[in-house]
Amino acid sequence: MLSALEVITTVVVGLMVGVEFSVAFIMKRILDALPEESSQLGHAHGGRMLGAVMPVWYIASVALAAAWAVAGRHHAGTGLVVTAAGLLILTVAMSVLVLVPINNRSKTWTSENRPEDWKEQKNRWERWHYARVALLIGAFTLLAAALV
Repeated sequence: MLSALEVITTVVVGLMVGVEFSVAFIMKRILDALPEESSQLGHAHGGRMLGAVMPVWYIASVALAAAWAVAGRHHAGTGLVVTAAGLLILTVAMSVLVLVPINNRSKTWTSENRPEDWKEQKNRWERWHYARVALLIGAFTLLAAALV
């Protein structure tokens, strides 16, 4: 049972890292290459789409890592899993405190109602997102290391 939990947790977190890495380093470049109005609308649509899915994914990742830490508390690598869970909790806190409020504003913007500083807000979100991706990569790495 513990082995299944370890694999499921690692796969779920790994897929989330892949999605967030894609947002940061692939989708950003694609959307930023579009004309300004299309770019902003693409960012808004992405915010609505991923904003509906990612909260569940983040909470599930934290719950799975916590379950692994508890179930495997007497096994080698538990410290790595606990640290990974801590990093995942930190990403949730960053999301709730900084990234989600910006996303909630930007996902409603159109060319008619976007604020003057929409690019600055987008850039702020992106900077925080890069930090979140780094933490997610760290958490995934720790989980993968705990498997061996």
